Amino acid sequence: ITGYATFARDALPPDSPSRDDINQVLKSADRATALVRQLLVFSRRQPSTPVLTNLNEVIINLGRMLRPLISEDVELVTVPGSDLGTVRVDPGQIEQVLINLVVNAADAMPSGGKVTIETANVTLDADYARHHVDVSPGEYVMLAVSDTGCGMTDEVKAHIFEPFFTTKEPGKGTGLGLATSYGIVKQNGGHIWFYSEPGKGTTFKIYFPRVAGGPPKAEDPAEVLELLGTQTVLLVEDDAAVRSFAARGLRDAGYVVLEAANGPQALGVVARHHRGPIDLLVTDLVMPQMGGEELARRLRASYPHLKALFISGYTESAAGDLAALGADAAFVEKPFTLATLVSRVRDLLSN
Repeated sequence: ITGYATFARDALPPDSPSRDDINQVLKSADRATALVRQLLVFSRRQPSTPVLTNLNEVIINLGRMLRPLISEDVELVTVPGSDLGTVRVDPGQIEQVLINLVVNAADAMPSGGKVTIETANVTLDADYARHHVDVSPGEYVMLAVSDTGCGMTDEVKAHIFEPFFTTKEPGKGTGLGLATSYGIVKQNGGHIWFYSEPGKGTTFKIYFPRVAGGPPKAEDPAEVLELLGTQTVLLVEDDAAVRSFAARGLRDAGYVVLEAANGPQALGVVARHHRGPIDLLVTDLVMPQMGGEELARRLRASYPHLKALFISGYTESAAGDLAALGADAAFVEKPFTLATLVSRVRDLLSN
């Protein structure tokens, strides 16, 4: 849905009134995707991909996306900490936590107010650890979201992280946002704490242990351009709509794309119609006749250094054995956006 809606919107003139209609379709699809992922996180089935991360980059990049999600009379302020330490987290999941917290904060200010997102290096000492059993003393990076809203009563605070608990009107909230955020923070090795007073507002503080090293440097745009248009991707997907969307997006990004609907057809395409190198296999994990893992093993008999990106609606249970295929294998969960797919392809081919 999001893929073809994006294609349709981008093909319209900038002043076309239909762009607003399509944007509403995209927002609805994004909300449905977010709800499914919240359920998966809460049930501990959402895969986590922790990497060395600078949280300043996360909050700065996410700022543009957050603004349309909240009312115009709510001021959104971002305060990145100086010389911020590095943490090992899944950036996508941390973005989801931030979206949940910021949207909740904005909802607590129906007449307007201010939401502040900030980061800082902090030290949690032994005294703090004694009062929080899940915390060890040490160096952390703090991620905080504060609002000037209505605050919470003691009764609400007692249930704040319970699934399906909400103070919003029916149809306005699922009650999963904060429960999901709590699960994500724990899954990423962090600690979450909050303070709230009725009539004064609420602050959520999340702490992740600092780690040595830094996040990988951003790719040089010139190097990216050299990659585009010179590499061949074998795309194997039994859902024709998904295959067409992915192939079109990858070709638009400059890649040469070979298509197949299943494993045997992919082997036939390679054997009969392609004599050059194959740089990357993008394949559904579960398909009739031959699964993606078996296809990758067979192709590596001829292309021993072949990299593979597996796509699937399944989560950890399906991706659990991918490590057996080596470091040149990666996973992306359906539904995915075109930007996510191209980014993962680019990452694999640039390493």
